[in-house]
Amino acid sequence: MESVNEKATGLVQKLIDEKKDFKVEVYEGIEGSTIIDAGVKVEGSISAGLMITEICMGGLGKAKLTHETFGKTVLPAVFIETDYPAVSTLAAQYAGWRIKVGDYFAMGSGPARALSLKPKEIYERINYKDEAKHAVIVLESDKLPSNDALKYIAEKCNVELKNLYAIVTPTSSLAGSTQISGRIVETGVHKLNELGFDPKRILHGSGYAPIAPIHPDSMKAMGRTNDALYYGGVTFYIVNFDDEEELKRIVKQAPSSTAKDYGKPFYKILKDAKFDFYQIDPNLFAPAKVTINNIKSGFTYTAGEVNEEVLLETMGVLKN
Repeated sequence: MESVNEKATGLVQKLIDEKKDFKVEVYEGIEGSTIIDAGVKVEGSISAGLMITEICMGGLGKAKLTHETFGKTVLPAVFIETDYPAVSTLAAQYAGWRIKVGDYFAMGSGPARALSLKPKEIYERINYKDEAKHAVIVLESDKLPSNDALKYIAEKCNVELKNLYAIVTPTSSLAGSTQISGRIVETGVHKLNELGFDPKRILHGSGYAPIAPIHPDSMKAMGRTNDALYYGGVTFYIVNFDDEEELKRIVKQAPSSTAKDYGKPFYKILKDAKFDFYQIDPNLFAPAKVTINNIKSGFTYTAGEVNEEVLLETMGVLKN
């Protein structure tokens, strides 16, 4: 399969060339590296968030804006589709790189992970290796990366700094909120992988999640964006799998409703855990609803449901 970094570089160039339309800003970093600000010092946009979602998937998925009804409230949503689920989500989009350099911290996602192999076991499981001259990373952070952070990323990806593209999307931004909801298919693939399902058996993935209304407090924004996935996210997968009973068992365990803290807004769960992600039941990190069609048998299984009550509460939707 072709390089997710090289494929994404073309989309990054479009983002740069049309920066005024996307409401982003482009800066030259250390030694010719490129920083794209999608919400730190600029307004950013939902359009930028959609483009960044496709960049994050290494150009192997599509993202588009739609609208969905939750109770009596209509919210904008992101619809995602990919015919390369394992590579586009686990090898690229998954936010599996915790970047901590000096005072700078960010959650790193996107194609650059496939060069740095963060985490290595995922790439071994899906048997994917990328080789590229360019590296594209998406940083979820309220700050633009420091010079030391850029050097660290380029070094780990084994690329020259002039070939590094770093896109920054704060959680409390239009682009940030959009690209997080754009992780709905990845959230489900990751959960299936955690349950022991071979992600290479997934032939197609699609789904949608509402775009969380922006909140100025970054921690509360984090709560909303996570709840958009866990209480409002709907996914559909096509798989080729031999063991029907095992598939039924996995689908039953796949939705977020299997978590012990299910039913509480994520911000409250995070606060109760003293803002330590590792204290949260990992079963929560899943879509609200999961449906899987097995082309081997022709049967389709579904589990979970959209929780409109918690979703509208956490989104700050007020009743008249």
